[in-house]
Amino acid sequence: MLDIATSPLLEGAQHGFVGRAGGVSEGIYAGLNIGLGSDDDRETIMENRRRATEGVLPGSELVTVHQIHSAEVMTVTGPLPLDQRPQADAMVTDRPNLLLGILTADCVPVLFHDPEAKIIGAAHAGWKGALTGVTDNVLTAMEKLGADRGNIACAIGPCIAQASYEVEAAFRARFLEADADNDRFFAAGKTDHFQFDIEDYVAARLQASGIITIDKLGLDTYANEDRYFSYRRSCHRDEAGYGRQISLIGLAEYY
Repeated sequence: MLDIATSPLLEGAQHGFVGRAGGVSEGIYAGLNIGLGSDDDRETIMENRRRATEGVLPGSELVTVHQIHSAEVMTVTGPLPLDQRPQADAMVTDRPNLLLGILTADCVPVLFHDPEAKIIGAAHAGWKGALTGVTDNVLTAMEKLGADRGNIACAIGPCIAQASYEVEAAFRARFLEADADNDRFFAAGKTDHFQFDIEDYVAARLQASGIITIDKLGLDTYANEDRYFSYRRSCHRDEAGYGRQISLIGLAEYY
């Protein structure tokens, strides 16, 4: 059985934040590892991708990009061959039966839906992409397709929580240089270290861009080992690699 978390705010779009349960990977990748960038067996990863697709929008075409921690957004009009994936960290579309997939392992997955215009988006918001405006760019790309940001609902999926996300002072300084108000997303930690609330930061960016309908699922990838892969957890354990989970959103043909 797949572990698929959903948001009532995205009702009308087929979607899900898919956890690691129900896959065929083994060892440190045990479960539903979707990461083509991992050292997991490729055929195993492809079977996991198939299971995730069928679990959210059966019969659809899964579309993923080569994620590079950027603010780049791809407007998708058809299937993308795996060996021709563009470098980007977000996608938007108005086409049915295309299932947009974002891979994460602590970074923030964000799903977008304008039910009136029938336009969707998905973003991988790591700290670099979040800071440089990947979610802002998704909204702009959706508007170019005919969306109205006043109608757009967003759901923020499983990501590393503030209690698990320790950063150094230099990291915090980047955010304060961008906006002094970003201090509110950092809690004091051990000497010269802070705890960063990236989920709240991404939500605040969305709010500042005019989005009023936002669902924060509040699921910590680091702490919930049975449910989610975590890059930071694997680093702390000095493991040789780490898996990635996938967050999906698509429009059914009958929608």
